[in-house]
Amino acid sequence: MKKTYQLGWFSTGRDKAARDLLTVAQRSIALGEIEAEIAFVFCNREPGESQDSDLFLKLVESYGTPVICFSSRRFKVDKGAQWRLGYDREVMKRLQGFDADLCVLAGYMLIVGEEMCHRYNMINLHPAAPGGPKGTWQEVVWQLIDNQAEGTGVMMHLVTPELDEGPPATYCTFTIRGKPFDKYWREIEGQAVEEIKKRQGENNRLFKLIRRHGLAREFPLIIATLKAFSHGKVEIKGGKVVGAAGKPIKGYNLTDEIDTQIKEAY
Repeated sequence: MKKTYQLGWFSTGRDKAARDLLTVAQRSIALGEIEAEIAFVFCNREPGESQDSDLFLKLVESYGTPVICFSSRRFKVDKGAQWRLGYDREVMKRLQGFDADLCVLAGYMLIVGEEMCHRYNMINLHPAAPGGPKGTWQEVVWQLIDNQAEGTGVMMHLVTPELDEGPPATYCTFTIRGKPFDKYWREIEGQAVEEIKKRQGENNRLFKLIRRHGLAREFPLIIATLKAFSHGKVEIKGGKVVGAAGKPIKGYNLTDEIDTQIKEAY
């Protein structure tokens, strides 16, 4: 009998988006779209630390999923400047006995250290296409504008000790030219990014439009990624992303699937 694909879920549970993503993933599992089960949820907050994370933990419990809580904030206070490696080691101790084929960082607000990266196959969302800008989503959007980019995307990448440098596991792309983008490009023609930041900041209409299109693809990409992994279309072997044929690939392109979902939603 084929073993059910096991997912590990890491989240800080800091906002509604964290709860929504877990809900969407569990719904997709229930429908049989993701052929897997969430073996455990790890949260770096404990009950009572915040209202949002408490709601997240209650949601996890409602699904009957084992949840492991260990406060990074309290550990940091106790251990001081050298807390980070010790924290990851303690997390790994607490996760002994749980088996995960793939771990998903789903709103996990800590940078994962080298030892944990080597222990688990972990993937994380980055709001740019492979080879695109690094940094936060805000930094990505500003770089796209500054570079007068033609397109961008969203990807799930393998978590490595080098922040945002892991190879892409899956991705989708989209253009930021043509309708409805061109008129907003014209609005900022001849202006330096620093000038736009100073005068309008994140209220700039091109900035907001690029972000909106990227954000609309984030949840669909995560769910499509979990489907692809659970169906064996992509996997991680020896720290490399490989396709169904077992050969290394430069990410599994899910653009067509995500575009179809976006069109159906609108």
